[in-house]
Amino acid sequence: MKLRYLVGGIAFIAVFACKNTKTAGTASGYQGQGPNPIVSTKTKPVQKQWKGMWAFQDSTVFFSNQFEGARLNGVAHDSLNQYSIWITAENTPINPSPWYAFKVWSRTAQKVDIRFRYQDIRSRYYPKISRDGITFTTLDSLNYKSFGKVEGEFGIKAAPEAIAITLNIDENPTWVTAQELYTSSAVKKWVDSLSTQSFVTNYEIGRSREGRAMNLMEINEGDSKKGLMIISRQHPPEVTGFLAMKSFIETMAGNSEQAKNFRKEYTIFNVPLMNPDGVDNGHWRHNMGGIDLNRDWQEFNQPETRAVRDFLKAKSDTGYKFVFGADFHSTWDDIYYPLDTVVTGQKGKVVFDWIESISKRLPSKKTNIAASKKLNPTMVSRNHFYAEYHMPAIVFELGDNTPRDFLKEKGKVAAEELMRLLMEE
Repeated sequence: MKLRYLVGGIAFIAVFACKNTKTAGTASGYQGQGPNPIVSTKTKPVQKQWKGMWAFQDSTVFFSNQFEGARLNGVAHDSLNQYSIWITAENTPINPSPWYAFKVWSRTAQKVDIRFRYQDIRSRYYPKISRDGITFTTLDSLNYKSFGKVEGEFGIKAAPEAIAITLNIDENPTWVTAQELYTSSAVKKWVDSLSTQSFVTNYEIGRSREGRAMNLMEINEGDSKKGLMIISRQHPPEVTGFLAMKSFIETMAGNSEQAKNFRKEYTIFNVPLMNPDGVDNGHWRHNMGGIDLNRDWQEFNQPETRAVRDFLKAKSDTGYKFVFGADFHSTWDDIYYPLDTVVTGQKGKVVFDWIESISKRLPSKKTNIAASKKLNPTMVSRNHFYAEYHMPAIVFELGDNTPRDFLKEKGKVAAEELMRLLMEE
């Protein structure tokens, strides 16, 4: 089944065509999103979803959103075994990232059809299915229907206007989600598992608007004060970016000689979950202040961005020099958003060398690059990192539908190539 959930846009586009790469990107490939509009990041109202259970057919079929990461705003029994669900955003205006996550079960085994209805938006995410809320698989295409006209290969208009799915349900719940569930508790378990190693520590650097911990993981085996700053999940639905970042960090915390030597020279600082409130509340885009956090790196009106800002300043004041920053995201296809060297000069060349080296090792996937020639305003993380600390930085985007084994490999290769380049400097 061919999924066409890509977006077009306006950007400063560049593509590396490696000599041994037959599938390098072309002008008809993914060109990235246009320049970000300047917006206020003062707190706005958020409509928190009602949490509970819906019962139908004389209480034999049930739907629920009573778990971390859930998003289900309404359910209707249309007829017989057919149901409609409603998915709405936390507030508007908002990026077209209609996250959904719910459980469904029945007292007796049966087949049900579920139609998805959104808030003036198309269906971006292809359903994932789980029987335990931990291990997810992509819904079989035979149980998926799309409706409405699609336009072109890229953009939200290339996504279906609506979708419907067929499920076989029984007394044990089936989870249906837009992407795999990596909520704050799941991410904390991952952080804690890595922290069993002597050279990995984790600690709290602040609190979210709802009081959830902003956890940071520190990885080092020496006393060098050269640091990397790696963040992820400013936007709740962007799970593929998190998965690549997870592999990236695991590689740097791994047992290879390269990783061991690197940790003696560099310290890796990682905030894997920048928006714990948005993730746990099943938001499409924003934190509980109703704000896109990746527009708040200039005004710092939100506690989550302030926590990282204050951490970086405190470390810098103790003598740390930050040499590289990466902010992992998800979008319609894999793409890198660096700052152009007209902004950074020779200092930023390492970012482009890094992208090129990744591309040479992974020639099966086209390399899309949209380099920004503007440093100001510094409302996104990448620009703040460079403006304040002259830290070469990048927004590293992974596609919504990029295969999960490739995400893992790309994160691993990205870590290995960055370690090599920085150790060569």
